[in-house]
Amino acid sequence: MAVARATIHGAISIVSAIATGKGAALGISKKINVEMETSHGKGVVIEVENKSISSRLINKVIEKIISKNELSKTKLKILLDSEIPTGYGLKSSSAISTAVAMVCAKLFKPGMSDFEILNVGVAASIETKVSLTGAYDDACACYYGGFVVTDNYNKKIIHSEKCLNRVSAVIFIPKSRKRGNVRKLKTSSDVFEQAWNLAKKSDYWNAMILNGLATSTILSSEPKIIPKLIENGALGASVSGNGPAIAAIVKNDNVSKIKSVFSSLEGKTTVAQINNKKAEVHEL
Repeated sequence: MAVARATIHGAISIVSAIATGKGAALGISKKINVEMETSHGKGVVIEVENKSISSRLINKVIEKIISKNELSKTKLKILLDSEIPTGYGLKSSSAISTAVAMVCAKLFKPGMSDFEILNVGVAASIETKVSLTGAYDDACACYYGGFVVTDNYNKKIIHSEKCLNRVSAVIFIPKSRKRGNVRKLKTSSDVFEQAWNLAKKSDYWNAMILNGLATSTILSSEPKIIPKLIENGALGASVSGNGPAIAAIVKNDNVSKIKSVFSSLEGKTTVAQINNKKAEVHEL
């Protein structure tokens, strides 16, 4: 019997990759722990506090790393504990698929590289239709922390760096989970291309504002809120991923002011620190 545990963090969008296949994201401190325990027998048992997590995604990751032969004689128990709410654009799927890949690699294929581990999660996300582009930007931000700017279709990190500003992410989680039609974002691909070019030059907050104005207008999720957040001192603000969560980056002394801007909307607000730490996995 062997046990491994991985800890990975969530992320927020700086630039959505849906329109152009190129995105940018920033790691945040909300974390996910995934523990895998092996024993004799067969089958996969997933124990999770939040029932809306896709077991299809987890199973797909497992199949990609552990051979059929091993699976026929090994029982796997997976315990998942997450601080990231699922289905709001806060990268829980990328974090979970990557963390599951990390524990599988630790116990069954210890020679796997970072790139191979990330690729498994990305491929599994596309194959189970959890993500349109595979969300390489999100997976890298969850895995490495800090800022990442990526070309998702070619699975390349174009630019990455730690976020050294003294800032927090104030995240609004709406009561309604309704998401607009994300495929509509493709109609404004030039705007997203512009935002991505800003992120590539490390002009992250302006990239985020441009992305926020475009996504909130197209997905019609509170478009008036983005300018209001900026007027009240947010450095950057955007719908995160496909939404409906909205994230604002603020200087630490301005958190309460931004929270009060969100208080006019129905839902709850949570504050996260920025994460610059790489994901970790250990055998217990």
